[in-house]
Amino acid sequence: MDPDYIKLKEIKPVLGNYLRESQILLNRSPVPDDEVIHDIRVYMKKARAVLKLIAPQLDREYIHIDIAELREIGRKMCLWRETSVMRKTLKQLKKEFPDLFSRLSDDEKITSILTRPESVAEPADSISTDVELINSLLRKTGFRIRFLSTNRLDPNLLLRELEQTYARVTNTYLICRNNPRPDKIHDFRKSAKDFLYQLYFFRPLNPSSIKSLENKLDKLTRSLGRFNDLTQLVTALDYVYSPDRNLPVTDELVIRIREKQDRYLSEIWPLAYKIFCPGKKLVNILGFKLLVI
Repeated sequence: MDPDYIKLKEIKPVLGNYLRESQILLNRSPVPDDEVIHDIRVYMKKARAVLKLIAPQLDREYIHIDIAELREIGRKMCLWRETSVMRKTLKQLKKEFPDLFSRLSDDEKITSILTRPESVAEPADSISTDVELINSLLRKTGFRIRFLSTNRLDPNLLLRELEQTYARVTNTYLICRNNPRPDKIHDFRKSAKDFLYQLYFFRPLNPSSIKSLENKLDKLTRSLGRFNDLTQLVTALDYVYSPDRNLPVTDELVIRIREKQDRYLSEIWPLAYKIFCPGKKLVNILGFKLLVI
C-alpha cells in the first residue's frame, strides 16, 4: 500500500552545494573558460529559482539581497560569454552555408566576430577584479545561507509557490505565443527555467512523471536558448532591414537565421502547449499527496 505522505528533497543542502561548486569552478584558473562560465551561470539560475521558492516563508529582505547578488554574478559572467556564444553560432552557420559566407568574406562585423580569440576578450586586470568580486558575493551569500533556517518550511506552501511559478510561466507563454517578439520569448525562457529548477525538489511526489516533465522542460528551454542566441547574433550584426541599407548577401544571411529560428519555434510551440495549455492544472501533473519535510 502506498504511503499517504511523501518527503520532498531537502532544499538547504542543495542550495549550499550550488554556491560551493561555483566557487570551486571559479578558482580552478585565473581566467574562467567558456565551460566554467556556463556552469556557474546555471548554478546561479538554479540558486535564484530556489530562493524564489522559499522566499515567502522566510525573511524576504535577506532573500532578495541574495537573489540580487546572485543575479549580479550572472550578469557579469554573461558579458564574458556573449562573444563566445556568438562566435560559435556564426561558425555553425558558416559550416551550413559555406557559399554564402564566401560572399561575406569582406564583411567587417562578421570577420570581427569570427576572428576574436577563444579566451575571454577582456583585459586580465579587469577579469581578476571581477573574479574577486564574484568570489566575495559567493562567500557572503553562502554565509547567509549557512544560517538560513529551513526546518519549518511548510511543504504545502512550497507546493503553492510552485503553482504560482507554473501560473507565471503559463502567462509568459500566452504573451509570447500571441506576440512572439524576441524579448517576450526570452521572458518565457527565463520563467520556464525557474519552474524547471524548482520542480526538482518535488520529484519524490511522482518520480517518473516529474522526471519526464523535467526532460520536456529542458528540451524546451534549450530550443528557446538557441532561438535567443540567433537573436543576439542579429543584434550584434547591427542588422535592421531597410531597402538599400544592406547588401543583398547580408539580407540573405539574416533570412537563413530567421529560417533556423522558425524551425526552433516549430519545436517550441507544440511542446509548450502540452505543458502550459490554458486551463491546465499543476496538480494534474504532480498528483495529490500529503507532503512532509
